[in-house]
Amino acid sequence: MSSAAPALRIGILGAARIARQFAAGVRPSRKIAVAAIASRDAGKARAFAHDLEIARAHSSYEALLADDAIDAIYNPLPNSMHAEWSIRALAAGKHVLCEKPLATSPADVRAMFDAAAQRGLYLVEGYPYRAQPQTRKLRELLAAKAIGTVRFIQASMGFPMSDPGNIRLNPALAGGALMDAGCYPVSLALMVAGGRPVRVHAMADRAESGVDRTLVGSLEFADGLLAQISCSFATARHRHAFIAGDAGSIATSYLNDTSAAFPATLELRRGPGWEAPRETIENATTDGFLAEAESFCDLVAHGWGRWTGVTPDESIDIALTLEALLTSVRGGVAVELAR
Repeated sequence: MSSAAPALRIGILGAARIARQFAAGVRPSRKIAVAAIASRDAGKARAFAHDLEIARAHSSYEALLADDAIDAIYNPLPNSMHAEWSIRALAAGKHVLCEKPLATSPADVRAMFDAAAQRGLYLVEGYPYRAQPQTRKLRELLAAKAIGTVRFIQASMGFPMSDPGNIRLNPALAGGALMDAGCYPVSLALMVAGGRPVRVHAMADRAESGVDRTLVGSLEFADGLLAQISCSFATARHRHAFIAGDAGSIATSYLNDTSAAFPATLELRRGPGWEAPRETIENATTDGFLAEAESFCDLVAHGWGRWTGVTPDESIDIALTLEALLTSVRGGVAVELAR
């Protein structure tokens, strides 16, 4: 999209905190314009629009989808509502950038992509860290075999949550640590591995509501690569990944947002021994929502070659892996995934 082209006009479904973060993050963009907000609470919609200088506020999701001045929808609704409202947005002729997880089951994920394909529209799952220069550099190093063949991955994310009323702890809304924080380490492990695992085994500590509060999973891939992922609502805030190859290693924070306070660095060690030198690679910093939204705009304008995020096939693999991990926790056994 050239600098003279009109901005992609986005409408936001819901007025939750993450929606405010998205709207604030993309404000500097010349490619994206948040043109409308919808909430089932008219007062919330008006307050949101006022605070973030958005032109239109709708008092229903249906009204937003019927708004002809909107090109695309950002869907940050609770997990259990992603499939329904993304499909309804696609039916209304809007492209969709949907928060992770794309849906609560692989069947719903496939139905969402089918709906997009039938209408010639784009649907993508949001992972802001994928648009970060830090992640692009990581992928470049892996493709160049800077650490040889990857044999082991560790990826984790956690933060403390004390409010029992938080929707992330609500089983009716597909809550739980895995379906929130855990999507990130799972997506990173699958990105590095280049596909989904063939077998997983997981265990979890449960919150009072019954959802997983802390979950640890082991992933086995067809080529023998192994990965461990962890996620938690009961730990100090952390977000780290370690990737070990047969000729070196890389450590990364794989953050959604990077800044002077949260630098976008990679620690690379080339060589298999203790004497391998440490190389700190500095990368440009940016707001993750801004980088992701502008990549989404480029996707709509130019096609998949300009999208830095997960592909439809990757989203399906993520959904299959999440489902298998939860099945493993419920049954206390290893679960095999279809090839």
